[in-house]
Order: sequence, then C-alpha cells, then structure tokens
Amino acid sequence: MAKKLMKGSEAVAEAAIQAGCHYFFGYPITPQNDIPEYMAAQLPKVGGCFLQAESEVAAINMVYGAAAAGARVMTSSSSPGVSLKQEGMSYLAGAELPCVVVNMVRGGPGLGSIQPSQGDYFQATRGGGHGDYHPIVLAPSSVQEAVDLMHDAFDLADIYRTPAMILADGIIGQMMEPVEFHEHEKRELPAKDWAATGWDPASGRPRAIVNSLYIEVDELQELNDRLQARYAIIREKESRAELYHTEGAELIICAYGTVARICKSAITILEKKGYKVGLVRPITVWPFPEKQLREVMDQPSVKKAVTVEISAGQMVEDVRLTVNGTKPVEFFGKPGSYTPTAEEIAEYIIKSMEA
Repeated sequence: MAKKLMKGSEAVAEAAIQAGCHYFFGYPITPQNDIPEYMAAQLPKVGGCFLQAESEVAAINMVYGAAAAGARVMTSSSSPGVSLKQEGMSYLAGAELPCVVVNMVRGGPGLGSIQPSQGDYFQATRGGGHGDYHPIVLAPSSVQEAVDLMHDAFDLADIYRTPAMILADGIIGQMMEPVEFHEHEKRELPAKDWAATGWDPASGRPRAIVNSLYIEVDELQELNDRLQARYAIIREKESRAELYHTEGAELIICAYGTVARICKSAITILEKKGYKVGLVRPITVWPFPEKQLREVMDQPSVKKAVTVEISAGQMVEDVRLTVNGTKPVEFFGKPGSYTPTAEEIAEYIIKSMEA
C-alpha cells in the first residue's frame, strides 16, 4: 500500500477507524482538535457515531456507556482535558471496561501553553485518577508508530479489559509525515460476553451488570486482587522498548516520544566525536520496560544513564527505580514546553562523560 502524507492527529484518527473504532466522544482543546474534526467527518461514512459532548467529564462517561455495550470506543484530549477525564478513567478501570484515550500533551501546569510537553507522564503512568489502577500507556515517537500503536491499543484494551492510552506530545499531533496503513497481526481477542447488550431470560445467560461500586469490603478486595493480578501479567508480557546503539555503549540515554528522535541526532553528533552513547526508548511507559533497561545498564561498559525529557523530570524516577542505585542516573530537560536541541543534548552528554 502506498504511503500517504498526513498530519499526526488525522493519521491517529484514521488508524482508530481502521482498527474498528466507530464511536468517538470528546470535547475540543488544542493541540488535538484535528482528531475530533476528522472523526466528525469520517465516522458517519462507516456508520459510526461522533458526538461532541458538553464537557470532558461528559465525554468520558459516554465512553463508559459505549464500552459497557461492548463497542470499540475512544476519546482524545490534551493535558487539562485529560485531567477532567480522570474520574471517568478510574470508573472504566474499576468496571473492567476497554477503551482508548489519546493525550496529545501540552505544557502545564494549569492551562499552560499549547506547545508540546511531556509533563503528563506521572498522570498517565500512575493512573491519574483515584484508586489502585493502571492504564496501558503507549508512547509513539513518529506518526507512523502512532498509527501502528492505535491498533495495538485497541487490542490490548480488549485483551486485558482495561483502558489503554496513547501518550504523545503535541509535536506528533501537528507534524506531517508519510504513513502507511497496512494489515496488522490479528490477535486472538476474548469474547465480550460481559457486555450489556440486552438480556433474554430464555438464553440461560446471566444478566450483564457493569459496575465499579462495591459496598462490601471483601468484594472490593476481590476486584483489586483481580486487577493487580492482571497488571502483573501485563508487566510480564507487554513491556516494549527500542534499543539504539546500546551494544558497547559507555553512557545510555533514556528518552521517549519525539525527544527520543532528537536524542538519536545527538548520538550521531557524539559518535562523530568518538563518544560511545546508546539510547533506550520506552515504547510502553506503563508497563515500564524495566527488564530491557536493566539488561542494557548491566553491561560492564556502561558507566551511567542520562534521562532526557520535556519536563522537570518524571520518567527519570522510573529509570532510577529500575537501575536501583547500581549506576548513576542524571537528568537533562526543562519543564513547560522547552524542547532541547540535539546540540544541547550532545553538549550536556560530553560534560557528563568528562566530569
């Protein structure tokens, strides 16, 4: 299939439709507005439903309703809008309902800016809402990868009956790149026999009751035990990372999303100057790819790691937890929407390696 030049947000929306998502509920906020605009134009053509809700709170609860009926459904927003969806996401996790949420991250805190950021890492990977839950969080570094991960997000949500999130910064949403919409591996998906799609007393099937309210302590404990056992399986089976020039490296950069692409350019600069530097790029930021990073850091040649982020330092905490004090872990980045250049990253790495 020929490649097509598309803006990131529009490509994400098209990928969702091709993945079988025919229901979208959302509310406008920059820089992700191209997603609902595309959905509004295209979903009616495939017999789907687009609805602009009166608020982000309403939108996520509409997602809850469609997911409870067994539909593939998604919503999208940017930072402050995702904050408003957090109660609903906790409800979705508690009711064991699959859905996909896209966050095209902008600067914060507060209303912040409409420029790209990675300041929502804690919110995404720690659940964001109340209670003990985790969404699966996928972090693309290109428009093509965002397209591919949309299919994975819907499959993973269905397999594990949990919300899945695409965590991308505003650069990916607004940039244009050639993309290919190709056939994806067909994963075996469980039947949605839990879905509330109507009940016939003669069927012998029990009523489908979708719920996240458990008054009895034992019942709530049972739900949480079930969720934690599921999260353990996700940690074991679904963590992913890209390893770039890590063999024999003396310093490892950890970065995700578009910043990781800038870090690859920095590595090119550093290699020309004789420095051996590699990159570990988490593709799943939850579950965090602890095993992959630990194996790289355990190489005798590796002396330290540097985490690069458009934030005040959030993923660096997961890197430090993974390395567990065996080697130094430094941070380079700035909060808000400051995007470091390859030259700035390379300059910091040289100073760090020669310190």
